[in-house]
Amino acid sequence: MDARSRILSRVKRALEDRPKAFLPEHPHLPFPEDPIPLFLERLGENGAEAHLLSPEGAQALLRELAQGLPGVAFGQGVPAPFREGLPPLPPEEAPLGVSWALFAVAETGTLALSSADGRRAQLLPPTHLVLVERERVYPTLLAAFQDLKTLPSALGLHSGPSKSADIGQVMVKGVHGPGRLIVAVLT
Repeated sequence: MDARSRILSRVKRALEDRPKAFLPEHPHLPFPEDPIPLFLERLGENGAEAHLLSPEGAQALLRELAQGLPGVAFGQGVPAPFREGLPPLPPEEAPLGVSWALFAVAETGTLALSSADGRRAQLLPPTHLVLVERERVYPTLLAAFQDLKTLPSALGLHSGPSKSADIGQVMVKGVHGPGRLIVAVLT
């Protein structure tokens, strides 16, 4: 018998007469079948603006947000119909960034943004519009990871606008990223 087996057998003998530990019940209530209402609620609680829109409605929202702006910074994954008629700008010059979310989590109101989409368009403009497909909204992060077959090299998890209270415990929005987050869930 090797050293590992001797140690494990001693531990097993020492635990034989001890009562079994009971695991706690699952701390969360069961999630509803449709995670969209919970996702929209959590986003609102986190300080984001949430919309449930058709693709055409989201395009209209984007045009309304871009009205009067010199241009928009687009993430790599934003489909062409959302770009039409809007002049592209580098993220460091754009007042509005638009990204395509990899998925969203209803439990926490979180968006998962791929590094492949372009982090600069996600972080530099003061206003950020994120588009996410309805079928990509999962009840929990675990459910998303179990369903997705491949993940990018890095994920950015965004749960509301950027905010910090590091200095003088005064809450300030837009310190490390966009101060305004708008989310359109595409139906």
